[in-house]
Amino acid sequence: MTQLILQGAALNKTQAETVAQQLGGSLDWREQFAVINDASVSDIASLRQQYDFDINALPEGFDGTKVGLLVTDMDSTLISIECIDEIADFMNLKPQVAEITEAAMRGDIDFETSLRKRVSLLKGLDVSVLERVYEERLKLNPGAEVMVETLKNNGVKLALVSGGFTFFTDRLKHLLGLDFTQANRLAEKDGKLTGEVDGDICGAQAKADFLQRCCEELGIATSQALAVGDGANDLLMMAPAGLSVAYHAKPKVQAEADTAINHNGLDGILGLLQLDYN
Repeated sequence: MTQLILQGAALNKTQAETVAQQLGGSLDWREQFAVINDASVSDIASLRQQYDFDINALPEGFDGTKVGLLVTDMDSTLISIECIDEIADFMNLKPQVAEITEAAMRGDIDFETSLRKRVSLLKGLDVSVLERVYEERLKLNPGAEVMVETLKNNGVKLALVSGGFTFFTDRLKHLLGLDFTQANRLAEKDGKLTGEVDGDICGAQAKADFLQRCCEELGIATSQALAVGDGANDLLMMAPAGLSVAYHAKPKVQAEADTAINHNGLDGILGLLQLDYN
């Protein structure tokens, strides 16, 4: 039998009771989410289409109380923008760059190749633009701060990994008090971007390796990690995690992840772990 988590602004107790009855399960109603134990679910995709809130089945054997690490993607996951698209906007190249970004996130083109192509278009841009993007355009996604605070209070370590840039991950690490970060470093010379990336690219395999290294450093199994992302380059990272979460993600990611958040902010992560929060 399956354990389901229901959550979202449109959810009320009556609806939760209806779903529980429909699936022959028992309801545990909480303030921010509902848990249905011993549910009989044959087609969760069909069930989701019937309701305007998130419905997720937890993987068999998953124990949220043993989670010791959350690893999250940055662009369009922890934050609401794609940083490279906003940087490109200062060169009037946002549509061209955004089109490549979208294709890479869908998994239509190789991420590493797409990143080098996008970064090459930024050659000659003043480095000061990065600070403007951070100050003027970068916003945390809804629920990010309560998610971070609650996980910290429950002893869960926090890691941020990105196919984007260290300029932003470093600042978010300081802002939110994160434990680990990894991203790409934009090369610069004389205050201008060179159109290249310094060092190896942080792509799909690098993200997966990062999760593994964080777990090793913490002395926990990868089954005790939770991985969150929205694009195809997050899938290798998600695979070994005890729980993978597609956050307002591309269809390919939603199809392969254990769970999907489409109606909630990042505080929906807390519901999946059955952590009460304010």
